[in-house]
Amino acid sequence: MTGAPASATGGPGAKPVRGGKLGTAAVNQASLWNIANILTMVRLLLVPGFVLLLFHNGGYDPVWRSFAWAAFAIAMITDLFDGHLARAYNLVTDFGKIADPIADKAIMGAALVSLSVLGDLPWWITGVILARELGITLMRFWVIRHAVIPASRGGKLKTLAQGTAAGMYVLVLTGPLATLRFWMMMVAVVLTVVTGLDYVRQAVVLRRRSLAAERAAVGRTAEALNEAAGSPGAVAADAGASGATDAGVPGAAVRVSGGSTAVEPAVRTRDGAEAER
Repeated sequence: MTGAPASATGGPGAKPVRGGKLGTAAVNQASLWNIANILTMVRLLLVPGFVLLLFHNGGYDPVWRSFAWAAFAIAMITDLFDGHLARAYNLVTDFGKIADPIADKAIMGAALVSLSVLGDLPWWITGVILARELGITLMRFWVIRHAVIPASRGGKLKTLAQGTAAGMYVLVLTGPLATLRFWMMMVAVVLTVVTGLDYVRQAVVLRRRSLAAERAAVGRTAEALNEAAGSPGAVAADAGASGATDAGVPGAAVRVSGGSTAVEPAVRTRDGAEAER
């Protein structure tokens, strides 16, 4: 019992602070069914729907591909908002941390693979982008114990370029627009490779700094322990040892860590007794 109301401690009575944002104490109390997670789940559900629409009627029907493009566009738009809402209104949950990146990779991966299956997109482009995304995800887990790699502007620009290019390939375009989508995809591939290499560089630097900091901390701890072991501060009394006085006051031989000299604190008591006599 702390005497504080439940709403102040982030308990069941926690309420949003006026203005729409939750207080700091309620961060861990965010409900699973919040707007950010709902948008993430909608994006996950759009993945199979997008694939079905894209392949409907043989995969080359302009009308059904327009419907598939609409599903893809909605999925990409929700990707822009769910993370922002989760951070702005303290709606971060464990489910969101796991499901959000899965949904991002799922919708983009489904689009690239489907377009390659239909013959609209070269497989090497799909392979480069998917290999980069999988590699960066595994690398984040590799360095997560040491540091978190923040999302860069280049990474966000890469996502925008990939979404725009893939969306243009979903639509049935001809003429100059077909040429434009090809070059847009080339821009997306270049950004994918460049930002991937930058993430690798950041991961290596962060891991080295973290390991150096850990070694420095271990060294400082060892030095402190050595200094403490060598200081004459710990005193252990050994009662009943030699040094008993004529007045019957027992001597107390005291051993001091770090030295071999024995002191007798009972001397002053003995001298005082003899002076009184």
